[in-house]
Amino acid sequence: MATTNSITTTYAGEFQGKYISTALFSGVTIANDGIEVKSNIKYKEVIKKLVSGTLLADSTCDFSPSSSLTQTERYLTPKEIQVNLEICKTDYQSDWDAISMGMSSHDSLPKSFADFLLAHVVEKVAEEIEVSIWQGDGSTGEFDGFVKLAEADGTVIPATGTAAAVNAANVIDEMRKATDLVPDRIYGSESLRMFVSNNVARAYVQSLGGFGANGLGANGIEGKGTTWRTDGTLSFDGIQIFVAQGLPSNTMFVAEKDNLWFGCGLTSDQNEVKVLDMADIDGSKNVRIIMRMTGCVNYGIGSEIVYYKAGVA
Repeated sequence: MATTNSITTTYAGEFQGKYISTALFSGVTIANDGIEVKSNIKYKEVIKKLVSGTLLADSTCDFSPSSSLTQTERYLTPKEIQVNLEICKTDYQSDWDAISMGMSSHDSLPKSFADFLLAHVVEKVAEEIEVSIWQGDGSTGEFDGFVKLAEADGTVIPATGTAAAVNAANVIDEMRKATDLVPDRIYGSESLRMFVSNNVARAYVQSLGGFGANGLGANGIEGKGTTWRTDGTLSFDGIQIFVAQGLPSNTMFVAEKDNLWFGCGLTSDQNEVKVLDMADIDGSKNVRIIMRMTGCVNYGIGSEIVYYKAGVA
């Protein structure tokens, strides 16, 4: 006879921060320190950035104000989003039974059936948050992502991608169209990153393996061909590459990571996690999972961001 799974715990309070933070922060971009995270925003946070002109001047006996300071403001206004999910315990019972009996390669096993279900949902939520960070359009369940913000901002530097799509043959030329436009004042910055989509990263790896028009010969780096890269980081024109899973294909951003922000209200009363077993309520085998959270993105100085999109010429 199969194990009877009954969920009596309602997660709200002590466990709330754990699951909300996991859902919000385990996407690739945030988990790998790709952008700045500003949490505990109740409603709106004003981010101020100062830009100065030339500070040094010839010495005189008098006080003579020189240079200029320009203060800019951007806002992080997290949008409320939620998960309302109803699933049947039967559909997941066999998986949970296998895990609870040790028939799994997982390093960290959920201690309860409720943990098992939440872990499954949180993983999917993290993937959707990652996509929204980059290509969200403010529709249901999404906030405006960096792509939408950049395309609407005339101060962001556009890189003209003449290729219809990035591939191993053209990836070097297309990537350079972005790096050539990086302002001198931020080139060489320790926090400067080249955020690329999956297909751009793959094309770059293929090119360096010897399969691009500007590659290193048929055998690529150190004559290893397709096996040249097994770990480590990628860089291009002296800029560290960050593979952003949420970026749409054929797109790139070049910016300092501390100029890109993710905002949320991690410990505010707008966040909530609940698991409700409906067995004692309506006699069904259904379980309802409720998650409420907030999130948004923005950047500081648009003129220090290069945005590339293929096929826009």
